[in-house]
Amino acid sequence: MTLTRELVRLIRSKPVTDADLERAAGFVVDTLGSALAAKDTVPARAIATLSSWSTPDAGRRAFYFGGLAHILELDDLHRTSVTHPGTVVVPAAAALAETLQASGREFLVAVLHGYEACCRVGNAVGKAHYRVWHNTATCGTFGAAMAAAHLAGLDEDRAVWALGNAGAQSGGVWEFLSAGAMSKHLHTARAAEAGVIAALLAREGFTGADTILEGEKGFFAAFCKDPVPEAVLADPDAPWALLETSIKPWPCCRHTHPAIDAALALNARLDGATPDEIRVETYRAALDVCDRPEPADPFGAKFSLQHCAAEAIRTGAITTSSFDGDHRDATRGLCAVTTVSVDPAIEAAYPGAWGASVKARVGDQWFEERCEACKGDPENPLDRTELTAKAVELFGLAGFDDSAARGMIDEIYALANRNAPVSTFSQVFSRI
Repeated sequence: MTLTRELVRLIRSKPVTDADLERAAGFVVDTLGSALAAKDTVPARAIATLSSWSTPDAGRRAFYFGGLAHILELDDLHRTSVTHPGTVVVPAAAALAETLQASGREFLVAVLHGYEACCRVGNAVGKAHYRVWHNTATCGTFGAAMAAAHLAGLDEDRAVWALGNAGAQSGGVWEFLSAGAMSKHLHTARAAEAGVIAALLAREGFTGADTILEGEKGFFAAFCKDPVPEAVLADPDAPWALLETSIKPWPCCRHTHPAIDAALALNARLDGATPDEIRVETYRAALDVCDRPEPADPFGAKFSLQHCAAEAIRTGAITTSSFDGDHRDATRGLCAVTTVSVDPAIEAAYPGAWGASVKARVGDQWFEERCEACKGDPENPLDRTELTAKAVELFGLAGFDDSAARGMIDEIYALANRNAPVSTFSQVFSRI
């Protein structure tokens, strides 16, 4: 039996509880807030010239929602797969659920299925994959397709075809970082759209390779230097991958978050003193993506360990404005005395744990803080109150007052308790 077929069976055999559905609703809230807050950005306006939530085409709706959800770098993160599943799975599921008049509960089950497929494939790609490929783009197509397969009512064969055709559309490389380009948002947009298209075609009998993962010319052969195929099906009785996914409190690349948490702790200890030197020690992948000592724009600053650590030490806070020009100017001096390197112990623990050590020297005295579980990780999660506060702030950036924002959030959580079609809640999704 092929890996893809076994993956479909594994996912569809996992029990779903009411608590699982409520947690899934929380991740929908987080993804919707990330998308809404980005609506007035330059990349969002560009994406809106091609598609919107009002289009009748489910794939194009998923493209629009998926593109917006990744712009502000506030979306969720599954550590071991190094994916942002919400940016791909939630848009695909929401777009198709409304088209097919699915119930709110079935929509949330689809979200659970999608996270599981995305993260299990991501767990199997190996560390080298991430050096060139953006895991969310390459593995996210499988997640979007699995979510869409549930909503489209695909039998096992057609679900396998959907995953086969999702893998055939995978792509997304990191080269955009060298130019500070916007292509990263296209990664999530296309992955969400590809999953919807793959499932809808499979429903019509359009076949896909059932050996898409392990085949001689399949996904692992094409994309992975050190794949771990057995990880796709490992620990089948583990909690849903969604429950092991982190929610970001800081609006920047998740690789910077361990350093931010440590730096914020240092800020509290330094009592206003300005460090003469800062050292950030973390894992290799963080340096590969975020070693950027002189970020020239907000996007670069969000992918700069140097800026994020220095800004957190300087101000004691990381907000949506922390990456603007005046903050980059104010932090430039500290960035110049900030070095980044790999800590062998932290590297050995990655990707199971994403950690960092930040050291600051003031005169002859060194101060150090370490972070092994960031705020928002499963070990240190945002509770519903904290998640709602984050979402209200994001909805506010899109022009909604607190009352309207909380009303939309309550409607999303109510999906777990209602069998009414998702279209009943279209007033929520139509705000995108």
